[in-house]
Amino acid sequence: MVDQILESLSKFLPETTLVVAFCLALIADLVFRKNRGIVTALSLLGVVVSLLFAFQQAGMSLSVFSGMMAVDPFSVFFKIVIGVSAVFIILFSLYSHDVQTTERRKGEYFSLLLALTLGMYLMAGAANLLMMVLALELTSLTSYILAGYTKEAGDSSEASLKYIIYGALSSGLMLYGISIIYGLTGATNIYGINEALSTGEVNEITLLIASVLIIAGFGYKISAVPFHFWTPDVYEGAPVTITAFLSVASKAAGFAMMIRFFKVSFLDSNVVDLPSGMWSSLQGFEWNSILAVLSVLTMTLGNLVAVWQNNLKRLLAYSSIAHAGYMLMGVVVLSDKGLAAVLIYFVVYLFMNLGAFYIVMLVANKTGSEDIDSYKGLGYRSPLLGVAMVIFFISLTGLPPTAGFIGKLYLFVALLDAKWIWLAVVGALNSVISLYYYVRVLRNMFLRDPEKDSGSIRFSVPQVAILLLLLVPTLLFGLYFAPIVDWANASVIMFGVR
Repeated sequence: MVDQILESLSKFLPETTLVVAFCLALIADLVFRKNRGIVTALSLLGVVVSLLFAFQQAGMSLSVFSGMMAVDPFSVFFKIVIGVSAVFIILFSLYSHDVQTTERRKGEYFSLLLALTLGMYLMAGAANLLMMVLALELTSLTSYILAGYTKEAGDSSEASLKYIIYGALSSGLMLYGISIIYGLTGATNIYGINEALSTGEVNEITLLIASVLIIAGFGYKISAVPFHFWTPDVYEGAPVTITAFLSVASKAAGFAMMIRFFKVSFLDSNVVDLPSGMWSSLQGFEWNSILAVLSVLTMTLGNLVAVWQNNLKRLLAYSSIAHAGYMLMGVVVLSDKGLAAVLIYFVVYLFMNLGAFYIVMLVANKTGSEDIDSYKGLGYRSPLLGVAMVIFFISLTGLPPTAGFIGKLYLFVALLDAKWIWLAVVGALNSVISLYYYVRVLRNMFLRDPEKDSGSIRFSVPQVAILLLLLVPTLLFGLYFAPIVDWANASVIMFGVR
């Protein structure tokens, strides 16, 4: 038993690194009260080292801790996406007015950020329903606190409270669904569930009810309709850094856990008469039809409600909901190509969405407002920021030559190959709708005169460097995307193989 635990720990280094960094950050916060920068440096170092260990796990495909966690290319992919997002969020925090004005609580902030990253790492590799719940709860509890970090602001406390209420409800529904699954199959390990379902002796109605309840838990984490109600208020009330982190990393972790659960538990890997890379549902249980309905509702509601928003953080919140709908399309198609398309989308989404939120933070620091009207004449007051926002919004819309176009291209190709033509049409129409509310912001930046008392906006060299680190990949991956595609395809080849 001891040897098995030690062997598992040797394959658990990214997560172990974050645990150590979390403990060191807490101690440093108590010891170095006059120099909080040490906590920031420790946090950044911890995430970077965890990323290095994650890269070393590339090519592995094994289970650790008696099947509780999976270390495979799929989990490594999402750990890297989450880790890179965490690095950017720590860099954002160095220039965030919300974080820097709360000097006494900075140690708690960065410690909780490490704990949140750890929870997301665990979600990416969880291969047991109980582990999924524990990882989800670790992620949720820390994000509840961080959402209400700026407790001096009334909307921050309100956001945190709403987040807790919706999170508690979703967790309860998910646990109830898991208890039903355990009653039906006698297993909590997703491979054991697959074996039990493959016998064909499970009541389909009960299985459907359990699946819908579990989807509620996943849907809450990825902001899918109708589990999205917390998203706009939390995104608006939380610090921009936390909002950006939740919009990318939390969504990535939720998708990783959901995909692993459905692909391993409900798909028949022994069917030999299907085209290469296609999957078959066990017992003809078409759970992907449920996800197709969620996908349409999510992208449509997200885009339509975003049209009416005047607060840019709230607008990006609904945009984030719509993008969850787009990514669900890749899960629906039941193919390796669809799954690879989701992974490709997450890489490009990381840069373009974090870039948009970073500009919102910079402008809010200077103007004290997140309203769209505060962006009047921004293209003339700060040309670099104006051009960067144009590129990020074009990419979020999915237009060439940006990385967002590549992400949507692979999603639509996967849909058309799997004959989901109607879903592809709905996705294309929603992309057209999204163009309208993005253009509203761009119109204010370039076609509206700035206020008379407003001068040019200047930023420091490090702030510009962070912006370029997000801007350059958004353009580069729109022109040279082969490495991302190869990486995504390699990450799904061995996925689900025990």
